[in-house]
Amino acid sequence: QLQLVESGGGLVQPGGSLRLSCAASGSRLDYYVIGWFRQAPGKEREGVSCISSVGGRTNYADSVKGRFTISRDNAKNTVYLQMNSLKPEDTAVYSCAADFGAFCNIAYMEYDYWGQGTQVTVSS
Repeated sequence: QLQLVESGGGLVQPGGSLRLSCAASGSRLDYYVIGWFRQAPGKEREGVSCISSVGGRTNYADSVKGRFTISRDNAKNTVYLQMNSLKPEDTAVYSCAADFGAFCNIAYMEYDYWGQGTQVTVSS
């Protein structure tokens, strides 16, 4: 019953910023661990960030730490990924995913629910 819809992707120049949204319907997102993932053609899917359902704990891939921030807005039942100082290597389809649980692990990828993804392109 949980449905996730990503938005906010687009074309941005290197050094620019984008804010991705993951809007949920059908259930409260705060019951779930939420992860952001990305995948470029020819590359494996990688975990970018995740946020726990308990305590708001967050984790980030080393490649984005210090540049990306994950957050929750419970009133809007939405999770965000603020991406700053974007680099061309950040170009990928970004997807959010949800899994019933308490704490997130950046290496975990077996989420039960996935959005369709939103394209992020970083280019001059």
